[in-house]
Amino acid sequence: MKVPTAIRAALLALTAIAGLPSVSFADSGTVSLTIYKAGWVIGGSGGGGTLTFRGRSYPLSAGGLDYGFVFGGSKTVLRGRVRNIARPSDVAGVYGAAGAGLAIGGGARAIVLTNQKGAVLELSGRQVGLMANVDLSGLAITLK
Repeated sequence: MKVPTAIRAALLALTAIAGLPSVSFADSGTVSLTIYKAGWVIGGSGGGGTLTFRGRSYPLSAGGLDYGFVFGGSKTVLRGRVRNIARPSDVAGVYGAAGAGLAIGGGARAIVLTNQKGAVLELSGRQVGLMANVDLSGLAITLK
């Protein structure tokens, strides 16, 4: 029994489409965070903020540890965007960084971080306080 060419072509096309992995398109959103940081050799940070994604707002909490030369205390207000997320939960995770900084009174701050899910935070803002650091730090962000 011969299968007509048009039917055979349609069956091949359906088989090829069924074998393809599902494609998830990454999107972006905006993030605002307020982080309070204090320390002496070992430092800690905590705070919170908001993720705005596809027209909805999601509350965030943030906290972390710093180790190295850390001295003082500061408040940092950051705003920017998060890229490469498909759902709000993709922003949650651990972000790590090595850095150095000095804030006496006030200063500008900019940072780009990536978590284990591939979400990329591009943030900038203002840091106020007395803080000197040369350290390794980690920041964990969770959805409330």
